[in-house]
Amino acid sequence: MLIQILAGFLISMVCIMIHAMATIAAIGVARAVGFRHTEWPRVHLMAVMVATVVVLKAAHGLEVVVWALAYALLGAAPEGTELLYFAFVNYTTLGYGDVTPVKAWQLLGPMAAMNGILMFGWSTAVLFDVLMKTLEHLAAIAPPGSPFSAADRG
Repeated sequence: MLIQILAGFLISMVCIMIHAMATIAAIGVARAVGFRHTEWPRVHLMAVMVATVVVLKAAHGLEVVVWALAYALLGAAPEGTELLYFAFVNYTTLGYGDVTPVKAWQLLGPMAAMNGILMFGWSTAVLFDVLMKTLEHLAAIAPPGSPFSAADRG
């Protein structure tokens, strides 16, 4: 059991490092794009949010691939299992139950789910921060009377 916990911890740490790099990239993209002057603030805000989500979704996809590779290296899934599907089901906590890990690695599924929940929560926090910072910037540069104007919010 200790080997399962150690392996799950190490795989989770790799995913956390990937997510940290993605967070830095997403915030960098959001700042580079979000802090420009714009004629169309609604489109601008949408573009910043979409770019941020794309970066974060790419990180989640890469993290699922890391789990799938770990399952392959450890022999954690039954023979003939589609490992990417198995990793996605665990990471997203969907838990269909149609594929279960081999007995020797049964703790990896819940550890992947725990890792996925943490990463989704982290992504939500990043999205909220980017949204708030972009709205603050748009309010600061908006002319009075515009929907983003800080002066009109009192």
